[in-house]
Amino acid sequence: MGDVKVNGGTDQAVYAYAREDLDWWQAELGRPLHNGVFGENLTTSGLDVNGALIGERWQVGSDVVLEVSSPRIPCSTFQGWLAREGWIKRFTGAALPGAYLRVITPGQVHAGDPVEITYRPPHAVTVAMTFKALTNEPKLLPLLLAADAMPDDIKALAGKRTGAKTA
Repeated sequence: MGDVKVNGGTDQAVYAYAREDLDWWQAELGRPLHNGVFGENLTTSGLDVNGALIGERWQVGSDVVLEVSSPRIPCSTFQGWLAREGWIKRFTGAALPGAYLRVITPGQVHAGDPVEITYRPPHAVTVAMTFKALTNEPKLLPLLLAADAMPDDIKALAGKRTGAKTA
């Protein structure tokens, strides 16, 4: 079982990854990658998951509403799944992390259900920007504070590293 302080909780209820990004990795790694291989429980098609804004809302099927909360930060468990030496560094360098989402309205999701963006917040803080700020580009940290829907732990980290006060 994983560490729920790092993996899980309401801000990480769903992990989404784009099929297009899996296809890119498939070519890079030279092996087939099936949906779910990165541990995602929602594989999208035709949706820029890494370009999604923190706080963006998605309608999945007829019932479910999800809200983009943060990027996935790779860990040793993820490296173990892929069984690739240096996987964390390679995944981090590619900056295609996928998105964690919180559940706003629960319900049933079925294969093939459409995913529609129903709300985009008035800021420019994307999943990819957040990932870069938290990994290789800390100069981006101050920008993260514009996203109200950012998880509290990331807001606190950004505030601490930038000297800004967070609520």
